[in-house]
Amino acid sequence: MKLADIGYGNYVAAEKVLAVCAPDAAPIKRLVTEAKEKGRVIDVTCGKKTKSVILTENGIVLLCALTPEKTAERLQLDEGSEKND
Repeated sequence: MKLADIGYGNYVAAEKVLAVCAPDAAPIKRLVTEAKEKGRVIDVTCGKKTKSVILTENGIVLLCALTPEKTAERLQLDEGSEKND
């Protein structure tokens, strides 16, 4: 299992990530609100502004302080290193 750095010393299993989204779209806001109600949100922003939302296979929603582009880049870099091993 390869872990991807999502900022501030937090890591996520790269192969378990379904999507990386911007948090300002209405459907994503609803998804985050519903996940909070169910206790399925993990806030890894360390008090910073949420710039991306990471959706995982098991329904966990991660709030991240990195931009979606930067988060996706880190996930791709980690997947690329796995293929080269």
